[in-house]
Amino acid sequence: MSDIFCRIIAGEVPSMKVYEDEKTLVFMDIAGDVDGHMLAVPKKHVVSLFDCDEETLFALMSTVKKVSEHLINNCGYEGVNLLNASGKAAGQSVPHFHIHIIPRKTGDNIDAWPAFPGKTQEISDIYERIRM
Repeated sequence: MSDIFCRIIAGEVPSMKVYEDEKTLVFMDIAGDVDGHMLAVPKKHVVSLFDCDEETLFALMSTVKKVSEHLINNCGYEGVNLLNASGKAAGQSVPHFHIHIIPRKTGDNIDAWPAFPGKTQEISDIYERIRM
């Protein structure tokens, strides 16, 4: 697979690496949408959460936690938003599992929470359908 993230991991496309270990990479998102926006990816190619094995998922989430704690403890941020879209229906645009890390400060005026249109079904009906 040679999606853009695989090419960044392979060093074929330059990136601003924030953190790297043997299983993961965190780099600056060049979209320019918000200051400090980063992407955390597993080096192993997996398309989404749904085909990610537990070892890879654990490695990625450990990296996300490490980078997030660094932002809070060493960089003056107060919180983070973590965002993921798995699957086309969820808005996934790159076919490589990734987590957006957005560092936050009080009063930064970033609205990282989606505007939901409101429910269309009874919560009890949905609960009956999705409970495990």
